Amino acid sequence: MPAILAGRAPSPGLPPGRDGTARIAHALRHNYHPRRGHMNLILNDLSPWHWAAGGAVISAVTLTLLFVGNRRLGVSTGFENVCSLVVQTPYFTRDALRGTNSWRLPLLGGLLIGGFLSAVVGGGWEPFWDLGMFDAEIGWGNGGKLIWMFGGGLLIGFGTRLAGGCTSGHGIFGLSNLELPSLVSTVSFMAAGVVTTNLIYRLIL
Repeated sequence: MPAILAGRAPSPGLPPGRDGTARIAHALRHNYHPRRGHMNLILNDLSPWHWAAGGAVISAVTLTLLFVGNRRLGVSTGFENVCSLVVQTPYFTRDALRGTNSWRLPLLGGLLIGGFLSAVVGGGWEPFWDLGMFDAEIGWGNGGKLIWMFGGGLLIGFGTRLAGGCTSGHGIFGLSNLELPSLVSTVSFMAAGVVTTNLIYRLIL
């Protein structure tokens, strides 16, 4: 049923109707944002790097960690390192975790600094509280968005600990190292993403 028949007008800039595939493709092509119109990135309409350049930088970081520091690339475990600074439960005080604070915490700090420098070089950035199609199609308000993001973060955190790593540890390092558990985890990540996206865009939006 078209959105207008359900009591709400179609979102501006999006193709009408409930063809989930077309709407997803349109949103990805244009990085749709209801208040700002079509844009490339949130950083002042800058075009993103070519995928090959981004891949080369990620591979350089991965190889440097492996051959220079004998370390595995991984980001989600870094949040455990952050928690170990303030939480004194046995899980967060184990030697295997705290022994990596000396390099994993600087890695997380570098990610934040790198994002900041990218924004500065690109001419600055403007924080906003909009969630694009979520606001246009669902519109739960600020409280609903907080619940949505908290729930999503909770599921991501649980899933990464259950899998023993995230898309960086499994999808980048583990696959490049031909590790079977990483292959299983990455396929599970992708399959869950495909199913969830189709459920949301075909049944909810």
